[in-house]
Amino acid sequence: MVRIDYIDGRVIAAARALTGMSQKSLADAANISVSTLKRMESTGALGFPGNLPNNVNAVLSVLEKAGIEFIEENGNGQGLRLRK
Repeated sequence: MVRIDYIDGRVIAAARALTGMSQKSLADAANISVSTLKRMESTGALGFPGNLPNNVNAVLSVLEKAGIEFIEENGNGQGLRLRK
């Protein structure tokens, strides 16, 4: 699991798109509202107030179970890939 203060909302949106999940299906699987997910995807770093850690962790967990690997910042920006 990656650190919450690291992940950018745009990376969450990209991960969701890579898995082919809709916002509704990801929100349902993470047991959060679609509006919460929309807010997450439209923000910068997800560790800031307004994004509860348990909600962020739930979304990350669903995406990781769907095959997403989050790549930590290494000087070239955040990233992700789909496991083989």
